[in-house]
Amino acid sequence: MRGSLWLAWRQQRTAVAAGAAVLLAVAALAAYSRSGMLDDLRGGLFDRCESGPLYCTGPDGRILFLDIDPLRYLGALNIALPVLIGVFWGAPLLGRDRELGTHRTVLAQGVSRAQWFSSRYALAAVSAVALSGLLARLFTWWWQPAQDRSYGLFWYETSALSGSGPRVVAATLFGLAAGTLLGLLCRRVLAAMGWTLLVTGAVVLALEVLHKTRTLVAPHTYTSAGIAPKPEMGDKWSTGHYGLITADGRRASVETCPFPSGGELRRCMEQHHFVARFYEANPAGDYWSFQWTDTALLGGLALLLTLATVLLLRRRV
Repeated sequence: MRGSLWLAWRQQRTAVAAGAAVLLAVAALAAYSRSGMLDDLRGGLFDRCESGPLYCTGPDGRILFLDIDPLRYLGALNIALPVLIGVFWGAPLLGRDRELGTHRTVLAQGVSRAQWFSSRYALAAVSAVALSGLLARLFTWWWQPAQDRSYGLFWYETSALSGSGPRVVAATLFGLAAGTLLGLLCRRVLAAMGWTLLVTGAVVLALEVLHKTRTLVAPHTYTSAGIAPKPEMGDKWSTGHYGLITADGRRASVETCPFPSGGELRRCMEQHHFVARFYEANPAGDYWSFQWTDTALLGGLALLLTLATVLLLRRRV
């Protein structure tokens, strides 16, 4: 390792070491907590619990849960990772040299702008991918014994849907790219960090809103004829939209006929010409639809921001 890459390592080794320390700490916590989860499951207390959204109670009548709070904290960390990487790694990546003027010394030594940028950005990107990928993999490994169980964590909960899978890696690269570009554009690193916090935080929150509203991945409609039992919800993610349908497809709220079953429901449906009941939900298989949609969106933004940084290098440095 020499030249601009050696200098990039010297400047980023503290951040790399901090990321490695976080990863080791999380791995130790995951191994310890997952072992405890498996011991609880092998103890037989949860044997009577079936999969699905309904709670399971123990012999004493208390609702049974595994200790998954630490797992949720890891999911929250993975969701916040693009913000943290963007603010504390991306913003100073080019911004610190520009603010102090040390980039002029480097460029005066025969190092081109492309080398100065690529060595720093490549090291940061590889480190960010390794860190985010391993944290996402740790979450999935830790989550597996309690996945989609009433006593565990369902796929559509925020910590699982946004804190696992390839979207964590794409989001981290987006955070790094946003911070790097803003570090190049702003005159002060502190200002770049503030703008990065605002931009990356807004994108993370916007994606959560899009998940809740099912804007990017449309829900499925499940129907049952007449007063026949509705298809089981199971591990589907309900939109909260359910009701009744007429023969011509018109939908009405369930409050029109607020009866669970039986003769009252039948008479009400006949009176209003309803022929079926429905509800909207995303099945468990849509987990990957959400994942790849987010990955494409965030990865595309990361690529565009990186290209913008490359194009602005000559003007700003």
